[in-house]
Amino acid sequence: MTPSLDPTKAVHTWSLFRTMGRYVAPGSAPSGGLTENPAEDGLDLLELPAQLAAHGFTSAQLCHFYLPRTDSAYLAELQDAFASAQVDLECFLVDDGDVTHPEHGAQQQRWLSGWLEIAEQLGARRARVPAGDQPPTPETLALSAQRLRALAADHTDLRVLTENWKALLVGAETTRALLERLEGEVGLLIDTGNWDGPDKYAQIAAVAGGAECSQVKVRESSPGVLDAEDISRSLAALAQAGYSGRLSLVYAGSDDDEWGRLEELHGIVRTALG
Repeated sequence: MTPSLDPTKAVHTWSLFRTMGRYVAPGSAPSGGLTENPAEDGLDLLELPAQLAAHGFTSAQLCHFYLPRTDSAYLAELQDAFASAQVDLECFLVDDGDVTHPEHGAQQQRWLSGWLEIAEQLGARRARVPAGDQPPTPETLALSAQRLRALAADHTDLRVLTENWKALLVGAETTRALLERLEGEVGLLIDTGNWDGPDKYAQIAAVAGGAECSQVKVRESSPGVLDAEDISRSLAALAQAGYSGRLSLVYAGSDDDEWGRLEELHGIVRTALG
């Protein structure tokens, strides 16, 4: 089966972490999953949209921790940079926060709400937040659904999404269970690289049909060698599920030449799409 998927050249900006000087803004990573780090010689965020356009990208998913400032003037300048470069901000990605934390979940919900306000000011149409980083149980799934729905209700100018990611959504079964509880009020971003195991592609296909965005994450079959077979099988799983959205490319391999590797990945995707 030839996948029938959106051919837009799109990227998840985590792919450019080294290009951005490994920058992680102060206050953007409370869980400690990322180490706050001032960029010394990385690409300035305001210059990123033009660089994306120069490399042929017309769509981007933007990581929240790249924002050095969140005041209205800076956000307007960043929004204008994307508009001037004609790069669509497909989704604003909040890469921290755990609404299911037994002690701090309510505080984390408020923290995420603040970032959703920033996404609204940037003019993003969608924003992705984590569903939770606790083991899946009926209680944690119910709590996640409650707090994600509350976030969506508080930010009606955004389409709030979550992702098959972190400890709560370890497979298709728990992801589907959460989506049922969300009743369409929060959508799904499917990442092809977040699950492993012999049934990986079946797991992706089991939930991707309802996804609104994607991240197509390349693996290395050996150091420095992109795994074209994994990409092709992941794309086939998306197509099998009926997914027809954009394919935001994710490179997180060993080569510092992130632009070059993204171009190689894009070539693999184009070949797989026929």
